[in-house]
Amino acid sequence: MSGFAPFAGQRIAVVGLGRAGLPAAARLREWGAEVTCWDDGAAARLAAEAAGFALRDPSQGSFTADALLLSPGIPHSLPQPHPAAAAAQAAGVPILCDVEFLFRAVRASGSQAAFLGITGTNGKSTTTALLHHILLGAGRVSEVGGNLGPAALGLNMLGSEGAYTLEMSSYSLERIASVGFKVGVMLNLSPDHLDRHGSMAGYAAAKMNIFARQGREDFAVLGQDDELSTAMAAGLVAKMIPISGSHAVRGGIWAEAHSLRDAQGEIADLREAPALPGAHNAQNAAAAAAVALALGLTRDDVARRLRSFGGLPHRQEQVGQIGALRFINDSKATNAESAARALASYDRVVWIAGGTGKEGGIESLVPHFSRIARAILIGRDGPAFAATLAAHGVAHEVAETLEAAVPAATAAARASGTQVVLLSPAAASWDQFTGFDARGDQFRALVQAMASTDQGRAA
Repeated sequence: MSGFAPFAGQRIAVVGLGRAGLPAAARLREWGAEVTCWDDGAAARLAAEAAGFALRDPSQGSFTADALLLSPGIPHSLPQPHPAAAAAQAAGVPILCDVEFLFRAVRASGSQAAFLGITGTNGKSTTTALLHHILLGAGRVSEVGGNLGPAALGLNMLGSEGAYTLEMSSYSLERIASVGFKVGVMLNLSPDHLDRHGSMAGYAAAKMNIFARQGREDFAVLGQDDELSTAMAAGLVAKMIPISGSHAVRGGIWAEAHSLRDAQGEIADLREAPALPGAHNAQNAAAAAAVALALGLTRDDVARRLRSFGGLPHRQEQVGQIGALRFINDSKATNAESAARALASYDRVVWIAGGTGKEGGIESLVPHFSRIARAILIGRDGPAFAATLAAHGVAHEVAETLEAAVPAATAAARASGTQVVLLSPAAASWDQFTGFDARGDQFRALVQAMASTDQGRAA
């Protein structure tokens, strides 16, 4: 859009120049803003300078920008505000996320493109990708991004017929000011990021912002499989569509056994959707179906694209098979709640777990321990996980590293006749990796190298 400058005359400070920050700064400059950049890392500052941006630490001197675009991972309140955030707040300047700027630009262009927001403690990436897949298959125009990637300000501008399908983290949701989602999805809520939000009440309030500024003609898709999510119904203005991965919900969409259903009958047989195993993925499918049908797609559109969905990396992704033994990469399971969903999807596994554990460790997984033939533990909190497993009589060993864990898990599976090795760490990865994706990538590479060696021996 040549000459499009919705932020002309506005001064915007961008702090945090990682995956999303520097591209966001470039887009805002393209759209007429006067942009200054800052990052606490020297390499990131050099990259910004090389791209022609002026560097300015907003915490030094008077805060002169009209808005602060702060990277989602940088706190503005708890556990301690970043100096730039503190300076902006002292000056009364709003702290915003990139989705907010995208929304303002789209509306300034005259487009009424729908904004579809998906959040929840678990399942939001899969649901976002699945919804995008369904929309594209029905011939709809959809751009997908947000917390899932790519960054919101890297997405194409859409006309009124289009939709932005956005994964929204609690970090981003607490920094929107005018975004109203045509459809807001809240999947589930369980303890997470409490250091950032202060309490479950603070975390829930951030998530509830997915429904803020909705009107009566909008839709609120609300999970019914946990009490905290169900309680959000009291604050809704939009038309509510309840969803469940395990039981019937009046007026909504749900899964019974392998059948995805609504009041009219079966929408799809989930056994025909191999990338969506387990009750948690049934809930994800119900949510994506609810949005699609609310937007006017057909039941056949939904069923067809559920069958063809390939899944996402690091989310119960099968990365290899040796004989009957399957290797499942669920590295995205960075908390016990996520790991519980994976464990519940298989009758018997050799489980690789560990890393930087969350508060409470793996005690909440006790109901699933009977599914574990043997646990292979890695990372900083591997010994703590071992203590919990020992207290409940679960066979285990501490391998410390993933390189050691994969062959140990393979040997344990062969010895016990188990057909699934599951990496679902129930812990963050920062002690040994740059992120859950790096952990999952290494697991995939180790499995594939082992499979290749095994095939070579067979030949």
